[in-house]
Amino acid sequence: MIAKALFWGSLAGLAWTHAGYPLAAAAAARVWGRPVKRGDVTPEVTLIVPAHNEEQVIGARLDNLLEQDYPADRLAIVVASDASTDGTEAIVEEIAAGDGRVSLLRCPRGGKLAAINRSVRQTGGEVLAFSDANTRWEPDALRTLVRSFADPDVGYVCGQLRLERADGTNKEGVYWRYEMWLRASESALGSITGGNGAIYAVRRSDWVEHAYGQDLGLPDAMVKQRKRAVYEPAAVAFEKPSRHVEDEYHRKVRMLKWAWRHMLEGGMLRDVTPVYLVELVSHRVLRYASGALHVVLLGTTVLLISEGGVYALVGLGQAALALLALAGRLGLPVPGAALAYYYVLVSWSTIASLADYLRSGVPPVWDKAEGTR
Repeated sequence: MIAKALFWGSLAGLAWTHAGYPLAAAAAARVWGRPVKRGDVTPEVTLIVPAHNEEQVIGARLDNLLEQDYPADRLAIVVASDASTDGTEAIVEEIAAGDGRVSLLRCPRGGKLAAINRSVRQTGGEVLAFSDANTRWEPDALRTLVRSFADPDVGYVCGQLRLERADGTNKEGVYWRYEMWLRASESALGSITGGNGAIYAVRRSDWVEHAYGQDLGLPDAMVKQRKRAVYEPAAVAFEKPSRHVEDEYHRKVRMLKWAWRHMLEGGMLRDVTPVYLVELVSHRVLRYASGALHVVLLGTTVLLISEGGVYALVGLGQAALALLALAGRLGLPVPGAALAYYYVLVSWSTIASLADYLRSGVPPVWDKAEGTR
């Protein structure tokens, strides 16, 4: 009886988080969607780029930001150098000497989050915008991003990140398109459950400094303050993904440790609206638990498969997934194999990241993902 309860519970959890919830959110957004009152506003913006040893890309990043279609007298660009030891700071200072909008903030080595928090404390501006050093923005990205701040209910806006390169074995682009579609539905329902560091902005008056990361922490903090965290797909940024799926696996493990910390230490599920609570449980809690749910499903399937019926069918499905993933691991030209291998590795990363987090917490600093520069 317990085995059957665990079987059906794990199967339902996986089906809901990966398919049922995205479809339900899309349907609900069409019926009960809340439009954002966008306007052509140009608040004073401080745009912060945290960087550690980014000499390879920081010059191009600043050139791209200086080409933004935004009033020059209302934009300040700050590169927060997290104790860079290469030529990053010299490049920034050279560009700053020729354009007063750019400045360098030297920070002691403490990681991306520490550099961001320090930058916010030491700068001005009505709106704080953020980007990574390896990102490229469309010329109208900033102007488009801040349009949503014409709505007084909006405290946070995240733009659309497009992954540029399709070569290599990484299938992150497939997942990311699915994630952007779901993010649009959540935004229409009220607030998104996660952003990305490539392109986002926060009203300074709504900024919350904490130790649980930005991608999940800030949208959640907005809802706790009864503000909205919304998605603006017309504000477009580009980045290179990791080249190979194994590199993406290590990136996921690193990032998911911060997600586990936010969920287990940061009170993610407390003091939020009922709709947002459903979003968090459906999109974040069950998604992060998907690796464990697969393990439970596999174990209970082994125990129940002799009964045949749906248990045998689910067992056959799991065997097919494993064989496809193996074919993907071996690089065989089998339709769906590469995607199956990506899915299995990413699912396993949820377990590996939780084990690492419970064993040693989260490191404040990390190495750049291979192939993203």
